[in-house]
Amino acid sequence: MTSFWILLYAIGAAQAAMLAPALWRRAANAAANRVLALWLALIGFDLAVKAAHMAAPDAGFAAAFRVARVLPFAYAPLFFLYVRALVGGRSPRWRDLVHGVWLALMLGWLSMHWLAGDPLPASGDWRRLWFDPLLFSVALAYLVAGALQVRRYGRWLRSRRSDADRLSLRWLMVMTACQFAIWAIAGLHAMVELGWADYFLIYAAVAAWVCIVGWFSLAQPPVAEPMQPPQVGTGAAAQPDVGDLEDPRFDEVEARLSRLMSEQALYREPALGIAQVARRSGYPEYLVSAVINRRLGGNFWEYVNRYRVEAVRACLDDAGDRRSILEIAYEAGFTSKSTFNSAFKRLVGRTPSDYRRSRAVPDGAGAAARRTPPG
Repeated sequence: MTSFWILLYAIGAAQAAMLAPALWRRAANAAANRVLALWLALIGFDLAVKAAHMAAPDAGFAAAFRVARVLPFAYAPLFFLYVRALVGGRSPRWRDLVHGVWLALMLGWLSMHWLAGDPLPASGDWRRLWFDPLLFSVALAYLVAGALQVRRYGRWLRSRRSDADRLSLRWLMVMTACQFAIWAIAGLHAMVELGWADYFLIYAAVAAWVCIVGWFSLAQPPVAEPMQPPQVGTGAAAQPDVGDLEDPRFDEVEARLSRLMSEQALYREPALGIAQVARRSGYPEYLVSAVINRRLGGNFWEYVNRYRVEAVRACLDDAGDRRSILEIAYEAGFTSKSTFNSAFKRLVGRTPSDYRRSRAVPDGAGAAARRTPPG
């Protein structure tokens, strides 16, 4: 069985060795991919050392094996930096080296043991008393911080894009879930003796993660709209803080938005963004956003998709409209079937096909009246 784990670790190390330089050179999402390349390089070294030490315990890999033991202190911080660079579109800066303090402290601790001639056994009270608790505390803090970044980005996109679901990086959510799963296996191994959650399984999961996430990252398109921090102050690019008070222009902005949507059917634009709506309205983006959030209920994604769903319902209410539901949805501005289905069910309470079937059966009151779009 040991030979199986050695082969699996070696494959993971080889995959990481190939993926790291490819990701480093990739132009799309360059800042994030360079962080991912560094992360994969460390994991590849870790897996290679473990495979070599397991294959030949007396071949002189003991020192490298000790170094690899503390590398997990860098994994969760690198995950956080990767997520932040991906959704924020900026490279890590020199001050971000502070996130490597945990690894630096552990390497310093190892160096003191080497200088003292202490071989540092693989297991012992030091692991149970402070090493594992510190490792999992650091990992959990960075994993939660990364997950919050992913969630914040999804919410930010919905405040700016009508096609947010298509751009919300579900693959990044999957990657986040995988990280939690790997660390959960490691935590179980540290706390309880479970036959299936052992040391070999932890790094088997890591090797599988390298193969899946690494190659998947090579195919990812550029992030459509990196999340930018709000700008407050003066100047053309600045966005004043509206505060709790309503701007005197709220009424005219609301009326202008209603005309754009109801009369000009601006919602039919497939990749409609709040910046485009602001340009067409003639008002600043921050003001349009404030009106949508405070006066019209919900974020930009919800506001636009309400009009789209009502347009689809009007067509489904028409017994003479024989087009497919998906064709109607795309004409209304939806860009994917999953986004349309989730938005329709959320707003109407039933699936589009169920709704069409109910419209096809006349009731005692006759055909249902069409609803006027909101606004």
